[in-house]
Amino acid sequence: MKISARNQFAGKVTAVKEGAVNGIVTIDVKGTPVTATISMSAIKELGLAEGKDAVAVIKATEVMVGAGSLQLSARNQFAGKVVSVEKGAVNDIVKIDTAIGTVTATITDGSVQNLGLEAGKDAVAVVKATSVMVGIE
Repeated sequence: MKISARNQFAGKVTAVKEGAVNGIVTIDVKGTPVTATISMSAIKELGLAEGKDAVAVIKATEVMVGAGSLQLSARNQFAGKVVSVEKGAVNDIVKIDTAIGTVTATITDGSVQNLGLEAGKDAVAVVKATSVMVGIE
């Protein structure tokens, strides 16, 4: 699968919780759960079920970055260390090494400055389950 989203994490579906309109799909990526809220029609069209190979896809613009201890409602919180910060005129690209792999976030330069983000610093990549897309090969 070739798409423009920077964050693509392959794994296996470990759970599918069905709802009336949407369902919650959990994908195990290197021993860490990644949760996606997607439509029931997409779950059925993709044939998503426990044990099926799947890819969690997250656009870099959908990744929030935090520093320190966070208590949030977002299901996906991946702690790690900043690998790099690529400066831009308005937005910066922050890469964080986490248990699922390197997560790339596009956030404002002001946020990078306010959080003191730089290579080697601890950070948390935060992604709402509704921002995770699911793909299959």
